[in-house]
Amino acid sequence: MWKADNWKDYEVIDCSKGEKLERWGNYLLIRPDPQVIWDTPKTNRGWRKPNGHYHRSSKGGGQWEFFDLPEQWSIHYKDLTFQLKPFSFKHTGLFPEQAANWDWFGDKIQKAGRPIKVLNLFAYTGGATLAAAKAGASVTHVDASKGMVGWAKENAKSSGLEHAPIRWIVDDCVKFVEREIRRGNHYDAIIMDPPSYGRGPKGEIWKIEDNIHHLVKLCASLLSSDPLFFLINSYTTGLAPSVLSYLLGTELSPKYGGKISADEVGLPVSSNGLVLPCGASGRWEA
Repeated sequence: MWKADNWKDYEVIDCSKGEKLERWGNYLLIRPDPQVIWDTPKTNRGWRKPNGHYHRSSKGGGQWEFFDLPEQWSIHYKDLTFQLKPFSFKHTGLFPEQAANWDWFGDKIQKAGRPIKVLNLFAYTGGATLAAAKAGASVTHVDASKGMVGWAKENAKSSGLEHAPIRWIVDDCVKFVEREIRRGNHYDAIIMDPPSYGRGPKGEIWKIEDNIHHLVKLCASLLSSDPLFFLINSYTTGLAPSVLSYLLGTELSPKYGGKISADEVGLPVSSNGLVLPCGASGRWEA
């Protein structure tokens, strides 16, 4: 498993009975996690005095209960700063397990010894975008949500990257890729973090099992003649790491060769030494 174990401002303190107790900077949150199916005693005092608790409803969805939590605060990962705020469906605006991938591709960009153009699809609030830009890449950041792109710009400013070579695009990712192909544009690296299910700005339906292969195939034709890496993340339970490796192998290996690896990504749990699984990633690298 690829572990995001270099955090100082974030920590999974404990997990039990379908929930995880997390420290986000100076604040403690309790959020549901479907992977936590074990039942161990909740002895850490944070379980009794959180700053926020997301309660899942038996009818689907849920709601936050807050105890002395600001509307917005920030945490740091190395030289990056992220603005956090709890919003619907339990999220805070950051997936900290992705730091395992940020470190991986950041190192590749720094060691490339040449300018690297990165395309980040389903780019959310910009964690991967900022990690790539900090490593020295120029980045095209694409997300269908205008609000998320605005949030990502805020994170860029907080990280001192407001003048970095980042192109901010609000668009449906598939349609943007199709237009980039027609325009003849190419990228040295592609990152995609697709949702299990979603809708584009004009109601376009995205379902990962039905659409991911087509998108990977399109993106393969966007790669430059000397590509550096291709990263796919998935939070869909049914897509095992091996499936991601097969997708990359089918579309990239015949033309570019290279190396493919895939694994779960996870977060260490400080109270018991477990590593909480948080999805899977597939990596192709030259």
